[in-house]
Amino acid sequence: MPLEMNTDVFITCAVTGGGGTQDRSPHVPRSPEQIADSAIAAAKAGAAVVHCHVRDPETGAPRRDGHLYREVTERIRAADVDVVLNLTAGMGGDMVFGDVENPMDIQKAGTDMVGATERVAHVLDCRPEICTLDCGTMNFAEADYVMTNTPGMLRAMGQMMTDSGVKPEIEAFDTGHLWLAKQLVKEGILDSPALVQLCMGVPWGAPDDLNTFMAMVNNVPDDWNWSAFALGRHQQPFVAAAVLAGGNVRVGLEDNLMLGRGNLATNEMLVENAVGIIERMGAKVMGPEAVREKLGLTKRDPA
Repeated sequence: MPLEMNTDVFITCAVTGGGGTQDRSPHVPRSPEQIADSAIAAAKAGAAVVHCHVRDPETGAPRRDGHLYREVTERIRAADVDVVLNLTAGMGGDMVFGDVENPMDIQKAGTDMVGATERVAHVLDCRPEICTLDCGTMNFAEADYVMTNTPGMLRAMGQMMTDSGVKPEIEAFDTGHLWLAKQLVKEGILDSPALVQLCMGVPWGAPDDLNTFMAMVNNVPDDWNWSAFALGRHQQPFVAAAVLAGGNVRVGLEDNLMLGRGNLATNEMLVENAVGIIERMGAKVMGPEAVREKLGLTKRDPA
């Protein structure tokens, strides 16, 4: 497929994530107030979309408590800047197996498996414009940890998201995830055109080399909307790669803590740098209202 650069680009800022990064940088927000404030700063810097997880306010450990999502949502919506809200629905599918000789000795530490209804309860309560749908099961870097998303689970979650009027953002960590996403659209569980986030360089999904990236891009239907990101030091170069390949971009502390070697970044700094890259390429950065129109999103009050 020939490259066709995107000239109207929206930026998603992934504000805090659900990984164990809280003690690696003082800028990783923990409390609902800190997460909301960081999201608001990112929006003022040019992010049209903010993607939010929640954490334990004291320890910074990832959580999925509904009241924490509700507080983050209300604080962002009360801000003096508009932004499209994207909440994760990726929590609740974590399985840590026992060792190689005792795999069914499931480890309580790190295992968090719940049903479809519980996994999307905060989405139905808070009613963001977008929520994520991790479209497949995958081994992560840890020895015995598996991100678990069965086809049945994804059908159930996807249908609840669609029925609620919240746009699923398909998180694709490998080409097979895009294959399943296309099947969900074919079955009418997800609406078309769908929205995709290409997740590059997450062990052990799709590596972040450009050949693999273009294979992912070429597996996205032409009428779908997509963004991409890569982890760590490749985050900002992938801003340029995504725009050049015709997509939108994601930056933020969920995926990268640095802006240059040894320089701990804030979400605002990462967004500002992405804006600079996009504009120097001759493209324009879209605002939240333009994104809502492009993606067919509806801003609603919480239930």
